[in-house]
Amino acid sequence: MTDLATTPTARTATAHSWQPPAGIAPRGTLVVLPGRGEHGLVYERFGRRLSFDGYVVHALDTTPEHHSDDVLTATTQAVGPDPVAPVVLIGSDTGALQALHAATAAEPTRPTLHGLVLAGTAPTTGTGSAHADTDTASDWDAELNARTACPTHRQKLTADPDFARGRLTGPVPHHLLTDALPDVPTLVLHGAADPLTPLEQARTLAHRLPSATFGVLHEGLHDVLNDASHRTTAATLVQWLERLRADAELRPILTIEPLNKR
Repeated sequence: MTDLATTPTARTATAHSWQPPAGIAPRGTLVVLPGRGEHGLVYERFGRRLSFDGYVVHALDTTPEHHSDDVLTATTQAVGPDPVAPVVLIGSDTGALQALHAATAAEPTRPTLHGLVLAGTAPTTGTGSAHADTDTASDWDAELNARTACPTHRQKLTADPDFARGRLTGPVPHHLLTDALPDVPTLVLHGAADPLTPLEQARTLAHRLPSATFGVLHEGLHDVLNDASHRTTAATLVQWLERLRADAELRPILTIEPLNKR
């Protein structure tokens, strides 16, 4: 097993955590797996928002090179011995592929995973060629334009000294390219305008998963959790989590009925 603290591409097994407000009983436990170039604190806004809705959120500093055993070990450390159910892995980009593989490899000695959220899943074909990291303005603008249209998040990434620029168009690690189709409730969220992963690839993945819900973010780019529509994305995710809490079959809690007015 790889040691997260000594892997050259990893910082540590640190989990950045956000708790519900005082007096609010936790409603579940979420573990965020970042994608290429990212680290856990990239998801601070997301973590704070979901924690306000009563969910404990841990964002890991894992990297795409970590295997399922690494991810599960880091998840176990983050959530502790008695996490509040449901326990859900939320992965972005390569983190989404890691979530799929971790759920497939999970053992009884690990925390039970009750669901997955796959956001802007990394491409598993046609990933492009690797290139050296770059800080040139034109390349950085192109990466930002692929990632997010949210001005706040664009500014955050630009000012972040720990964010690794230029990784987004690099190759997806080989161990993440094999099939992993766990039979757990899964929410697949994807941007219709994602320039990196075709929408049809995400739709095909959702169809192949045994228990998946598919959400398309209109005009959404690759980093759907931190894109301009992040409030709508978070609200959709919370509604899905509430259904998962109530019923593993994800039966609707509330249905909007159209009114035929003349």
